[in-house]
Amino acid sequence: MDGERLHPESVSVELSGCDKEDARTVFDALCACFSSDRHAGDVTREYDEVRPTVWLGTFDVADAHQGECGPARLQASVEADVQGGYWAIERFRTTLDSLFTVHDLSTASGDQERELHVRLESR
Repeated sequence: MDGERLHPESVSVELSGCDKEDARTVFDALCACFSSDRHAGDVTREYDEVRPTVWLGTFDVADAHQGECGPARLQASVEADVQGGYWAIERFRTTLDSLFTVHDLSTASGDQERELHVRLESR
């Protein structure tokens, strides 16, 4: 069992309903807390002025950066869809609560994964 992980540890995040600056703020705050396929300071782009943009990121909650993350300031609320295993979602949600005011909009649970739809606001 060496090297086997006991829990699925990655969480995928989709941000929508916000401008590119707030998307960047959310991802920068999360990158300060976890390893990710994104990097703090990554430039977020809007590719269309009319159609909504969705930003994506994947975070490894097993690789938490202790003491490096803190509350982030948003210009407006941001909607996030978060998917992952139960353990990963619980750990990720605890971090979200430390960074933002989190409003649950809906949840869905499956056999091995859980999905959250939340609205994030500044604390």
